[in-house]
Order: sequence, then C-alpha cells, then structure tokens
Amino acid sequence: MEVLVKPLERRIEASAGSNLLDLLRDNGIPVSHSCMAGRCGTCRCKVLSGEVDEHAPSESRPSVTEMPGRYVYACQTSIVSDCVIEVPEPDEVVVHPARILKGKVTAFEALCHDVRLLRIKPAKAFEFSPGQYTQLQFAPDAARPYSPAGLSDDDELEYHIRIVPRGRVTTLLDETLSVGDAVKISGPLGTSYLRRKHDGPMLCIAGGTGLAPMLSIARGALEGGMDNPIHFFFGVRSHRDVYGENRLAALAARYPNFSYQIVLSGAEATNGYRRGLVTEAVAETLSDLTGFRAYLAGPPVMVEAATVLATQRGAAPEHVYADAFYPTGL
Repeated sequence: MEVLVKPLERRIEASAGSNLLDLLRDNGIPVSHSCMAGRCGTCRCKVLSGEVDEHAPSESRPSVTEMPGRYVYACQTSIVSDCVIEVPEPDEVVVHPARILKGKVTAFEALCHDVRLLRIKPAKAFEFSPGQYTQLQFAPDAARPYSPAGLSDDDELEYHIRIVPRGRVTTLLDETLSVGDAVKISGPLGTSYLRRKHDGPMLCIAGGTGLAPMLSIARGALEGGMDNPIHFFFGVRSHRDVYGENRLAALAARYPNFSYQIVLSGAEATNGYRRGLVTEAVAETLSDLTGFRAYLAGPPVMVEAATVLATQRGAAPEHVYADAFYPTGL
C-alpha cells in the first residue's frame, strides 16, 4: 500500500496494519508528538482520502477546535488501504516526550477573588511549548488539566486556578493546599502551542484563567525575539475578575509590537477597559484577520464564538488554535 503525505508530496510504502505515527517517523516525515497514547492530540493528522483504523475511543480525546475534514491521532491510527494524509505545518513540529514528574508547591495565593496563583517547583526540568497544558494530580482522585502561564526555562511552573463554588477539586485545594505539598505533573499535552516560524500578525484571546496559556504564548514570542504584531484581548465579567494587568502592561511597555485590551462583559467600562463581549472588541478592532495566527483559551462558548469570528474575518481554519476545556465538576 502507498501513503501520500501532503503538503510534502512524499510517497511512502506501508504494510497493512502499520501504525501511522511510526510510519511517518521511520520515513523522516516531520510530525509533532508527545504522549504516544492518544491523549494529548499533538500528533493529529488529516485523512484526505483512503481508509484508516482508529484505535482511540472518542471519549479519550481532548476537546479541540473543530475543523472540516477527518482528523485522526497518528499514534492511534493504522493504515488499511492506500491513502492520502496531510500533516499539519511540517515546519512547526514540536516533540516533547510526555513525562510524569514530581513537584513541590512553593506558592498558593490569591490573584483575584476566585483565582489562585499556584507555583510548583518540579523535581527535574520540564520541557513544553508555550500554550501547551499539563495534568496536575494533587491526590489519587484529584487531577485536573491546567496550562502553565510561563515558559519551560522558568525556575518554577506557574498556574492560574479558578476556585469553583462547590467544586470537588478546586474547593478542596483552596481549603487544604499548602506550600510544600507534593504534586504530580504529567505532559505536555495539546496542539495550541506557539508557532515560532510564523512571521505575520498574531491574535491572542483569553477568557478568565485562559489568560495563563495566552501569557505563555505572548512571552514565548516576545522573549524569543519574534517581532510579529501581537493583538492581545483579555475578557472577564467585572472589575473584580481582572487580574494580571500588571504583566500585560509590562509587556506592552517593553515590546512595541505588543498591545492589549481588557474587556468587561458585565460591568461599566472604566480604567481604560472596554465593555462588551471580548469577541465584540476583537471585531471592532480588527476587520481583517487574513494571514493571522489566532490563539484562543477560555470558556468553551467563548472559544467557539472566537473561532467563528476569526474564520469569518479571514483567518484560515487550520491557523486557529485552541484546546477547549469543558467543566467536569471542578
């Protein structure tokens, strides 16, 4: 059987039952991967024609931005016929083998009324790309996905955790988590990571604690020397939900290619903030998103609305990146 790999136009021979990720790697095809178990979504590819056999149950897959076409995880896919496969952005490959590390809590303090800053010192260096997320396990039955707000070369990992009223895990953390407690860190996971070779404008939209991965992406781009214009929007409900403004202001003061807006959906606009939905602010500010890379993080409804807006304004669907997280009794 033959597999045609686009956009590289490479033709490779495959035997029946060949694992797609192994086949691509063995033939020198650049493809991102991490967990090798169908959980992280990093090795997602598109099947343009032909038949493949997928092994990962759909419920095990992370929520991702939906795009037209049949997407599969290469690590969980076998070849069963001649087919055409498209690998995403072969010049933007990231390979961070998934690891499980131990860490110690070094800080757990308030950022605003319902968001806590969690800092963890990992036992070993933990490599990830800006925008990816991890799984934090605080106890055998208390594990949740959270995105680092910093970069992998920072001394500590930083997370922003929203405390959900009556949430099974976050309420417990707010009541019992202390400096010195042990945490298990798994990952990295996710496909919404910074594309470093892109030289066009960038759009970052954060809702609530989605600020964490968007800060990671913005810092990764700016501190990595990228001079792309970065348009950053942070949406919350009211003044008391705003946090991290000092960091956004510091980035804007240091980097002329970075600008930001804070948008309040449920309060009067003061202190330079805008009023309305964050997607409305984007629409009023940017009329044409052709050539943009758009990074989104926050509540699923916001992510879905922002995805529609970005594509309607000209962003290519494959250049809109989001790992949407749905509530699971937080």
